Amino acid sequence: MTKIDIRKLMIAVLLLWSVLLLATAEASRIKELAQLEGVRSNHLVGYGLVVGLNGTGDSSDTQFTFQSLVSMMNHLGVAVDQNEIDVANVAAVIVTAELPPFARAGSSIDVAVSSIGDAENLAGGTLLMTPLKAADGNIYAVAQGALVNGALAFGGKAAKVQKNHPTSGRIPDGALIEREVPFVFGEKSELNYRLKNSDFTTVARMTKVVNQHFGGQYARSLDAGQMQVQVPSGYQDQVVEFVAELERLDVVPDTLARIVVNEKTGTIVMGDGVRISTVAVSHGNLNLVISEKEQVSQPDPFSAGETVVSPETQINVAEEEGNLVVLEQGVSIGEVASALNAIGATPRDLIAIFQAIKASGALYADLVVL
Repeated sequence: MTKIDIRKLMIAVLLLWSVLLLATAEASRIKELAQLEGVRSNHLVGYGLVVGLNGTGDSSDTQFTFQSLVSMMNHLGVAVDQNEIDVANVAAVIVTAELPPFARAGSSIDVAVSSIGDAENLAGGTLLMTPLKAADGNIYAVAQGALVNGALAFGGKAAKVQKNHPTSGRIPDGALIEREVPFVFGEKSELNYRLKNSDFTTVARMTKVVNQHFGGQYARSLDAGQMQVQVPSGYQDQVVEFVAELERLDVVPDTLARIVVNEKTGTIVMGDGVRISTVAVSHGNLNLVISEKEQVSQPDPFSAGETVVSPETQINVAEEEGNLVVLEQGVSIGEVASALNAIGATPRDLIAIFQAIKASGALYADLVVL
């Protein structure tokens, strides 16, 4: 083999390697594109009390804190007089958590604690035993522990120093799971995957990749947002391994051509599929400045004249040169950005330009204004 043939072979290998790298960079795994039906988390919520605060708890005007504290003390066998209770070291809070899928009794989860009264600071407090319920009304976890909020708030009547948010915090591993969500995973012979962003092209590509990888017609697209997979006979007793192998498959998702603009912040995000037809864009600013000042005519001393005030108005008009740029049909997002930057358009100007191009019918993309 000659040196020229070797050089050509090396160039071909490098080109092939570049194409493979590009395809891999654009592809995503099925686990990032779709979610297995039934495998989901559940919201938990509960009402509790945080104690041990240094006088930064709820005030005497918060009646539900009084009632909760009295009820808790009575439940513990302590008789108290409501007129002698001070809740300055106590705060009523709402506790929230996420019950992950396949969570087992005895495992722990993080909880978030937020004040619902007029407490000023929850730093240094301890959450008392708080049952956490799901939407069905059943208790699935119990939370308790020292609160961590990473905040401080000090001050007086005239000044105050505050860092972060002192009326909320978290308790890592602060809740113990007491009840499990009934779900048997290994007994299913059919699996349904729901796409996070429904798209006919994406779900069709997913179905094709799954069938090619497992060598059969095991997957089928039900609609734009759902793919049904039949577990092969060789994986009937290894459903977990089958799902793990399936979710590792790479699929190139298809996305809508879309431009998202936020006029409040001047943010513009354009997708790769944005295309426009031939259009001419002109950009120019008209600055109109109107200023007024008063001319005072004052008579000589000891004369019979009067002081006369006459207004004088000055109008200055400055108009920048209009730059006309022609954007050819089918240009890419990079060419659109370069052309619009060439005429010196600011983000807010670009928003107005995109709206005008959309109104003219030359924009082949969805324009979303936040």
